[in-house]
Amino acid sequence: MEIEIFDKSWFKNSKTLKKVVSKYSSGVTSGGVTIIGGSKLFHGAPLMALKAAARIVSMVYFGSPDDDKGVAEKLKSSLFNFIWVPFEDVGSYISKSDAILIGPGMMRSHVNEHGFVCDDEGVKTRNFALNLLTKYSEARWVIDGGALQVLSVNELPKNSMISPNRKEFVMLFGEEMEEDYGMRAEQIFRLANKYDLVILTKDEISIVSDGKRTVKIFGGNEGLVKGATGDLIAGILVGFMAKDDPLFSACAASYLTKKAAEKLAETRGLMFNTDDVADAVPEIYGEVMKNL
Repeated sequence: MEIEIFDKSWFKNSKTLKKVVSKYSSGVTSGGVTIIGGSKLFHGAPLMALKAAARIVSMVYFGSPDDDKGVAEKLKSSLFNFIWVPFEDVGSYISKSDAILIGPGMMRSHVNEHGFVCDDEGVKTRNFALNLLTKYSEARWVIDGGALQVLSVNELPKNSMISPNRKEFVMLFGEEMEEDYGMRAEQIFRLANKYDLVILTKDEISIVSDGKRTVKIFGGNEGLVKGATGDLIAGILVGFMAKDDPLFSACAASYLTKKAAEKLAETRGLMFNTDDVADAVPEIYGEVMKNL
């Protein structure tokens, strides 16, 4: 198995954020995505994903299973660059989106002495997610957060993009993530190939595989262990996946997040949060594109 190393030169072939003649150019956009997430308890996660995706694509639609619209109202008070859609209509927006992210901030499983279990709210998330993934199985899915924790690996549509943390990895695959990076690369390749998935791990050396190619992404620092980093990566990822293939999109999201953290550390040490990383990502992208 050959392992490739991602670097900024890969952005040369990206289809995302290419120059357009004007905003009215027929058929020329940065794509559109739908993000499905949030709950009465967790609205920060979809906010971070929305913030990231809205800087990449032309249109972001957001739907939440929280039926009192509370999540959307809280998000609208902090971010204006998305369109809230009634959850019962989310299917029509999935149909016209180039990529879909489901899961950030949705109610999920919890751990007790018997292992991973779903409470009533987790069952609702499972039913929401499974219904949409089954009905729109041909869509370009990024599955993360709460949705990833309440589904079995065999229920994920083929070619879905996932980026499980260590707990979610065990829940999905029934095995621990390998500590040795060489062995981990072989493990991710094997599982991606077996289940027809694209898998991204998030660590000092991140690994992406679609079961055919395997790529390592180096960089980052300890500042990325703070909350919502995974939601930021998911938002960047779905934004790129509107136009680019899942393998590159995962690499790009990981690379830009890592380099943004490195840039922040130059002046702040590790005193930064995920909002700061989100704001630094466009600067990193601009530097990359200017120097290609």
